Amino acid sequence: MRRTALRDRETRISQNDAATIWQLSVRAANLPEADTSELADLLLDIPATLRDELVHFANSASHSGFLLVRGLPVGDLPPTPDRHSPRVLAHHPTSGTLRLVADLLGSLVGYQDEKNGALLHDVHPVKGEERRIENSGAVAFDFHTENVHHPLRPDFLGLLCLRQDHDGVAATRVASVREAEVLLTSRQQEILRSLRFSSAYPTSFSRNIAGPRPMAGPHPVLFGQASEPFVRFNSHNTTAPDAEGTEALRALSEALESVCRDIVLQPGDLVLVDNHIAAHGRSSFTPRYDGGDRWLRRCYSLRAVPRWVELMMTRWRVIPELARIGGIF
Repeated sequence: MRRTALRDRETRISQNDAATIWQLSVRAANLPEADTSELADLLLDIPATLRDELVHFANSASHSGFLLVRGLPVGDLPPTPDRHSPRVLAHHPTSGTLRLVADLLGSLVGYQDEKNGALLHDVHPVKGEERRIENSGAVAFDFHTENVHHPLRPDFLGLLCLRQDHDGVAATRVASVREAEVLLTSRQQEILRSLRFSSAYPTSFSRNIAGPRPMAGPHPVLFGQASEPFVRFNSHNTTAPDAEGTEALRALSEALESVCRDIVLQPGDLVLVDNHIAAHGRSSFTPRYDGGDRWLRRCYSLRAVPRWVELMMTRWRVIPELARIGGIF
């Protein structure tokens, strides 16, 4: 795995600012999910150093596609769960931290098709699911953009580390398509921009679907201006109908590997990923199921939710099922 300097892509929170953020997080964690007015007031009180970094990251197109924030408080924690436990940290202050961060970047959202619309996701190994290619697994999770199949993919995702794995080896892997594209030939870039690729629904979206996983597409893998590309890709789920497309996907995976940053998150580290510029993944690790396993928390942020989607929501901030909105795109 490649590990390179991150200093130009990270910011560290001072102890004084961390104390302020903790106080705001405690308040935000206890607000109703639908409350936006009081949450907006709390956003104004976030220390300017962090607020300015997040707003700049959200408003500008980061070439690297990620920002690492270090030194956030995580407080006291229960043992890491070894099964799906969606409410274990329901009102924990880290819930407030992620609500604040997501709403500074855009708007915190969840997806009704995924984890019953949970707005925050606990990322830890689950007994019996070690080999699943999703956040309950412990095997390597190769490069992907989040919710590759969805027309309303998150603009940003955040991963806050609560606890490292025992061996301190599990890395969050981030690779920018804007750094990788120069390693592709012009023909490979042309192919990846063509409307020929399909992406299967991720397993987290298809647990309750009988039969083969549905497919989304055809869609391009690269899009946007040639000098400032965006990416829609999942190395596990995105496929091509022909040998030329398959070879272009392989070349993209290799290019992403060449520019990848491996970040071994420590408690209090938050990595923010621009989901249209950077693909991300995870290296493998060995869970022990002793209460001390790796534990991250994930949030999604969307810059703008179409008004007609808001009107179809049965829960505030939760994108309706694809079966209801998919045919409209």
